[in-house]
Amino acid sequence: MSPSGISPGIDIRPAKETDLAEIVALERTITEAPHWPEKEYAAMIIQGQSAGSLIKRCLLIAEVEGRLLGFGVGKMIGIAHEAIAELETLVVDKDARRQGVGKALCEAVAVWSRQHAAAGLELEVRTGNEAAIALYNSLGFEITGRRRASYQQPVEDAVLMRLNLEKGF
Repeated sequence: MSPSGISPGIDIRPAKETDLAEIVALERTITEAPHWPEKEYAAMIIQGQSAGSLIKRCLLIAEVEGRLLGFGVGKMIGIAHEAIAELETLVVDKDARRQGVGKALCEAVAVWSRQHAAAGLELEVRTGNEAAIALYNSLGFEITGRRRASYQQPVEDAVLMRLNLEKGF
């Protein structure tokens, strides 16, 4: 899967079971990441290989020359009238930031969401994560609200954002 405009050499693909240890290891190095159990990531991989579930999730990884640089998780709940997907998490290795990895992963999750008939892609981000907010703004996400004290350690508000996938991406 190669979204348009990604940095040369960044490969985006669905995660495989053989990627699990690296995914968890990377996630544990990023303080802001959600720190889900390994079995949660394993379930995403298995679910990504099956069809027919009301709740769909994708776990996409970004790599360069076989080195894992980041991953993104998308989630969609099947709703007949206006399906909305969620970018649940985006994790990029600290040494690979500002090199197009996050952008490539966001674009790939947006493409996956559109392929599953989502009208929009939503996310929430810490108010203090200015780099992420700038990235999402550059991709066309718009601020739709704020959730007070949504994050802990430290306590911080969440900015709610949405990308309209019907406009194009």
